[in-house]
Amino acid sequence: MTASMPAAIRHWHAVAEARDVAGLDALLAEEAIFESPVVHTPQVGKAIATRYLAAAFKVLNNEAFHYPNQWFGDRSAVLEFATEIDGIAVNGIDMITWDDSDRITHFKVMIRPLKAINLVHEKMRETLMAMAGSR
Repeated sequence: MTASMPAAIRHWHAVAEARDVAGLDALLAEEAIFESPVVHTPQVGKAIATRYLAAAFKVLNNEAFHYPNQWFGDRSAVLEFATEIDGIAVNGIDMITWDDSDRITHFKVMIRPLKAINLVHEKMRETLMAMAGSR
């Protein structure tokens, strides 16, 4: 990671690499919005954003997961990711914005190809349901 990488993104990388669900508390703004590639409406609030990101850590963030490219703005970034799940190549982007306190305010995920979207949708649904059942 480079010194020119924004602090919010350095923090995101540390949390994502460690799959540190507890670390999301300090990283996400209270009013954070999470946009899934398969859920029609934006998910609003730190609690629901944390649930989706925690599920993504389990579904997407495996040993093959990596960010091959990243682009940074003043308060935004686009992180291209790649991974493989059940032999299916998954490619996508995380579009992230943050506030003056370097807390993520908006996290949008886009995934391709269609076969990958369908697989991720199924696995995220299963994971979210299992997480809800374990509360």
